[in-house]
Amino acid sequence: MAKRRRFSPEFKAKVALEALSGEMTLAELSSKYDVHSNMIAAWKRQAIDGMADTFGKGKTKAKNSETEIKELHVKTGQLTVENDF
Repeated sequence: MAKRRRFSPEFKAKVALEALSGEMTLAELSSKYDVHSNMIAAWKRQAIDGMADTFGKGKTKAKNSETEIKELHVKTGQLTVENDF
């Protein structure tokens, strides 16, 4: 059974940027880096999705998660009081 290969984030970013540039096809990149073309397509999609977070979308996500955490703390406190009572 083959052992899974792990790729560093730097390598993934490098390959995704080359895929985004469009100079080579996914098949060419696949043979160049010895990575399946589906993986390159997934990394490319993740890079595109990650760019939106870079330009401000991620800030609203962080605020939403902070408010969610506060709400969960309040709920935990209420449940603790109810259990103690």
